[in-house]
Amino acid sequence: MSRYLSSWKVGGDAGFGIKSAGLTFAKVCKRAGYFVFGYDEYPSLIRGGHNTYQVTVSESSVASTAEEVDILVVLNKDTFTRHAKELNHGAVVIYDKTSLPITLTAAQKELHIKLVHVPLAALTEQAKGQPIMRNTVSLGASQAGVGLPFSMLASVIKQTFGHKSALIETNIAAARLGYEYVRKEYPQLDFKTKLRNKPDGRELLLTGNDAISLGALAADLRFYVAYPMTPSSTILHYLAGKASSQKLVVKHAEDEISVINMALGASHAGVRAMVGTSGGGFSLMVESQGLAGITETPIVIVNAQRPGPATGLPTWTEQGDLRFVMHAAQGEFPRIVLAPGDHAECFYMTAKAFNWADRYQVPVIILTDKFLGESHRTVDPFDVKQVTVDRSKALMSDAALRKTKAYKRYRVTADGISSRSIPGQKNGVYLANSDEHDEYGFSDEESENRIDQVRKRARKFALAAREINGAVLYGSPKAKKTVVAWGSMKGPVQDAIAWLHPGLQRKINFLHLNVLWPFPSEVVAQVLGRAKSALLVENNSTAQLGGLIRQQTGIYLEHKLLKYDGRPLYPSEIKERLLTL
Repeated sequence: MSRYLSSWKVGGDAGFGIKSAGLTFAKVCKRAGYFVFGYDEYPSLIRGGHNTYQVTVSESSVASTAEEVDILVVLNKDTFTRHAKELNHGAVVIYDKTSLPITLTAAQKELHIKLVHVPLAALTEQAKGQPIMRNTVSLGASQAGVGLPFSMLASVIKQTFGHKSALIETNIAAARLGYEYVRKEYPQLDFKTKLRNKPDGRELLLTGNDAISLGALAADLRFYVAYPMTPSSTILHYLAGKASSQKLVVKHAEDEISVINMALGASHAGVRAMVGTSGGGFSLMVESQGLAGITETPIVIVNAQRPGPATGLPTWTEQGDLRFVMHAAQGEFPRIVLAPGDHAECFYMTAKAFNWADRYQVPVIILTDKFLGESHRTVDPFDVKQVTVDRSKALMSDAALRKTKAYKRYRVTADGISSRSIPGQKNGVYLANSDEHDEYGFSDEESENRIDQVRKRARKFALAAREINGAVLYGSPKAKKTVVAWGSMKGPVQDAIAWLHPGLQRKINFLHLNVLWPFPSEVVAQVLGRAKSALLVENNSTAQLGGLIRQQTGIYLEHKLLKYDGRPLYPSEIKERLLTL
């Protein structure tokens, strides 16, 4: 049994407004008071290919996309061919039989699949719209089928097209024709939905990348630089749109090497800086991440994962970069690796990332992925009051250095953290040197100095390990069965557990890791030590977290659910495996 109210999916050729149609449907459902989760899939082509957008609708919070589809809008032949196997019992297929005839198989008839013919092309022409507006006609048809008032769809269309009155009128006319056609020809059609009595509209509808951007802005981000790389590109797009109003510098650099060096320059000059990329771009940043390590320059790096190696599957999802970002370096230096699990964590953990980068003067890497970064979800408004800006030992005024006679930027301290001056400050001059250096920053290759500086930098990481806990346990600590996952698998796991019978739910808890390095060894060992059995859930082929757990605690997790075909894990897959645990 699914706890979802309905799952709606539209498919068609790239360039025919598939994503915009899906997002419009999600917005309408959100305005009706539902919780939604929207996820799009598209091929790694410059032009063409088959695109889909799926909206999972629920009366309670939903954090993942459904495997099954209740309403399938077919805008090209590929849509039915590829996705018929996903149709749920009693599902509805909206299509135009004049251009895309569909014949149900015996098995599909047994599932009571309903074919709903809507003359999409003819109604689009009647509305005097372009062929792309078939998607708008299908939205009107879907709106009628789910029983939501047409005024909600019209309102979203007006908001989408803003001041473009001609487009507003044509799209509303097209949507109304689809709506009225279904109301007239299929009066008994029931998509098993009902309008909530009190739509409150309080929730936000945004992507994980939007939430990362907002978290960065709340943390006083002043410089963002990136080279576009799916699935991190929308962070660049979002922040570029906010640059003027937020007094933010946003740069599209020529490559990822320039990206990280420009950001390090900005951070060295005293402003908070962030870069965004994916695994391939991060590969080019590795040498300069070492520069950040030895110069102890704070920087926040977003690595939005996608399947590799090399170009791999550029527009699909995976959790394959954990080990890479933990160890990517020439030599040894501390860094912090975060992996937010949902849209709220994307916001709050990004804000914390800047404080931690400043406090420990290290690179902080935020690991997200296509599934989390590009999915739309309804979430409670973020509480900006929870975000504090802590520059720690950054000396932001000349007064802080007034009595300094011999400023030591890399002073060997008990906690490993030295005060950091900003260029131009009186009495705060030092050399930022990529060679090993003494406390002033001057090159020094002597054995004693090398040992002192390595140990100094290591103490910062030891301090971070004591101060940061990245393991969160959901459910009873006394539960005999434990699910273990990291990052974006939080939503699918929580949804899967919510599907279970209440009696079984009480026997399962969920250990989610959103800080992977420093690794929360003590908490993980305690939780897994109490469990009678445990299931590891990861979106990769080699169980990277499982290996890290064994390395850090000695505990081997025998039961694993791994997926690595570029698609996210569905709650139904996790639920099925839990029933056999």
